[in-house]
Amino acid sequence: MITCASRSPHERLTRADPPCTDPMLPAFAPWRSDYRATWLRNALVAGVTLAAYAIPVSLAYATLAGLPPQHGVYGYLAGGLAYALFGSSRQLAIGPTSAISLLVGTSVAGMTAGAPGAAIAVAARVALVAAVICFAAWALRLSSLVSFISETVLTGFKAGAALTIAMTQLPKLFGVRGGGDDFFERAATLAAQLPGTNAAVLAFGMAAIALLVYGERRLPSRPIALLVVVASILALTFTPLTNSGFATVGLLPAGLPAFNWPSLRSSDIDGVETLALACVLLAYIEGVSAARAIAQRHGDTIEPRQELFALGAANLAVSAFQGYPVAGGLSQSAVNDKAGAQSPLALVVASVAIGACLMFLTGLLRNLPEVVLAAIVLVAVKGLFDVKALREIWTLSRAEFATAMVAFAGVLVLGILKGVLLAAIVSMLLLVRATAFPHVARLGRVPGTRRYSDAERNADNLAVPGVLIVRVEAALLYFNADHVRERVLQHIAAAGDGLKVLVWDLSSSPHVDIAGVRMIAGLAQDLAQRGIALRIVDARASVRETLRKIAGRDWGDIDRRL
Repeated sequence: MITCASRSPHERLTRADPPCTDPMLPAFAPWRSDYRATWLRNALVAGVTLAAYAIPVSLAYATLAGLPPQHGVYGYLAGGLAYALFGSSRQLAIGPTSAISLLVGTSVAGMTAGAPGAAIAVAARVALVAAVICFAAWALRLSSLVSFISETVLTGFKAGAALTIAMTQLPKLFGVRGGGDDFFERAATLAAQLPGTNAAVLAFGMAAIALLVYGERRLPSRPIALLVVVASILALTFTPLTNSGFATVGLLPAGLPAFNWPSLRSSDIDGVETLALACVLLAYIEGVSAARAIAQRHGDTIEPRQELFALGAANLAVSAFQGYPVAGGLSQSAVNDKAGAQSPLALVVASVAIGACLMFLTGLLRNLPEVVLAAIVLVAVKGLFDVKALREIWTLSRAEFATAMVAFAGVLVLGILKGVLLAAIVSMLLLVRATAFPHVARLGRVPGTRRYSDAERNADNLAVPGVLIVRVEAALLYFNADHVRERVLQHIAAAGDGLKVLVWDLSSSPHVDIAGVRMIAGLAQDLAQRGIALRIVDARASVRETLRKIAGRDWGDIDRRL
């Protein structure tokens, strides 16, 4: 049997095959079916380019996570290899991201009282629990459920995360100690310490930011971050700047990470599961969004459920090699794509290149200034604060803008972990609210036709004398039945005493539960006592069957269309 995952992205768009079936087992390297040997050269170039981008960025993100810098590199090394075995995207790059790094850093620090060794173990355990959650969600086919956070709420969350992340890095930029547990406390502490700014560190950091921004705009496919890192190391090694109060990364341990499987005893995961769930929500939404954006540019497609398994595999591998939760990010994926990647083989090449650097080149990073890592993070997270998207939301819907601001404020006030959970709750509440208070339209005939549409939105529509036609634009469920009944009664009252027939169009109600049927039946009895007949039209087969089975009456013209 042909499945979605076993077809190539191009085939899924163009071949006249039977509909895709949901596979019982994950596809192994789904991209291999149409791999071409001519793509190897591009994979080599893209892989080396991605490694050059990933090393300085992952060093910076690891400091956000409160871990030694090399543990960020381990995420790219192990996560990329595992994703290449199961991922359905050709260009998605897997590694640490800024939001997840801060999420891990702020949460794990409270669990371990700042002990570095304990933080490493807990962060790896979070990755393992995240992998278990991904595999469970894959088995239960929950790939659509975990993406319920709306784009509006996610935009507000990202903006809040950008400011929160920036506030953790600004003390390094100014060369001061910083401090504080939340955004506002960190801001107050930084303001108090500004008189002690190290001018040399600040100037160096601003120069690094300027070069990074210039490279991002003018040379988007070049590893500018690596060049800035190399230049900063040379500057501190061969000039007197090393005596100007620069904090440096120091000597990193050489060699590949050791295999160290974290334990999953019940006492070990207490408090970890909530953090892992938040990481999965962020990682899956961010990864699938990035994969879809790039796939659309190439005329490809991805398999969301397969991506859930691949994300689990990546985090499983990372947890075994002392990393922390990883995801597919848009920035690193864009670098991979622009460098010419045509399959996940580029991730394998990147992992090999990163492994070689860990074995032979770590000594060169000893004089890497921390202010450069802060500059890399600050430039990377500026894209999270999407002013254009926020302005567009404000223009289109003030209500949705308000929900975006709830997520934004939630991150600043409550922190990243509670902020992402608040964002998920807000998204769910929006969905419930839309279903609980559906629009009940009064229909009128479109002039010159036999079609009917919402009379409130089309003032020229013609009313049918003695007839009121209503349509509920949602399923009829137990928690919206009272609202729908109230709105229908309002339309009946507005129709006046000449009303003889109420026509209920159920074409927009894909499901009617027991409470919905009983509400309709009760309304029919009340209307009959007032001499008004109720007619159900354009109901779906399953709805007609439910109406007849539960109401226990003949609905007459139930099958007739308007």
